[in-house]
Amino acid sequence: MKFKNLLLFLFCSLISSCGSKMIDNYKEYSNSNGSINYRLIYPNKYDDSKSYPLLVFLHGIGERGNDNELQLKYIDEVILDKSNRKNFPSFVLLPQAPLNDNWSSRKLTNKKIRQVFPENASPTNSLSLVMSLLDDLVNNKKINNKRVYLTGLSNGAMGSFELLKHRPNMFASAVLICGGGNPQWAKEFAKSTPLWVAHGSDDDVVLPELSINMVKSIIKQGGSPKFTLYENVNHGSWFNVFRDPDFLNWIFDYSKN
Repeated sequence: MKFKNLLLFLFCSLISSCGSKMIDNYKEYSNSNGSINYRLIYPNKYDDSKSYPLLVFLHGIGERGNDNELQLKYIDEVILDKSNRKNFPSFVLLPQAPLNDNWSSRKLTNKKIRQVFPENASPTNSLSLVMSLLDDLVNNKKINNKRVYLTGLSNGAMGSFELLKHRPNMFASAVLICGGGNPQWAKEFAKSTPLWVAHGSDDDVVLPELSINMVKSIIKQGGSPKFTLYENVNHGSWFNVFRDPDFLNWIFDYSKN
């Protein structure tokens, strides 16, 4: 009996000591279609009796791999910043696409606008796995399913547009940076998800026309997106977004009805 009480004391002490630290779990999600690595970071001062928002981040093409580390490359100073973790307590989901896949069904061409997005293309295997993982997570009582948020950059923003197409009622808001998609997809989510679309005016990797076309279509379909075109900025416009003190405030300000 004394031994059991000692174990209980040690367990409670461990949870208490972790309360002010970032609890970061390295995980692998698997189903019949394969597997994908991801990180799930717990809220600051996590309380098992509460439910929390969930923020999902999809990385760019250069952060693919199997180390379950590289997807943190650009977000560690914003999403994982200690002060921000304190001010915006939430779970953070950070999946990593493998080198032989990516988040978007886009096709590459030799034309000026290199990325083409077939309207009815099936999602990539990596995006399909993330959708299945999200379906599981949002049904967990620890997740507030009215406060699930999405952000992504470059290939991750392309995948995010596609994710919104397939899960139009899942997200309370989304910030999509230097990405693109098929404008026809907008009819699925234009009215259901508040969007902030951002791009660099001089982006020659993913042309700004791709975001502009998506914004036009969202407006045409009845949405009212926030749109930021950064002057004299090339492909790294995520730095501008992540430096914006309103970035996380804007995302977390929304909740589903």
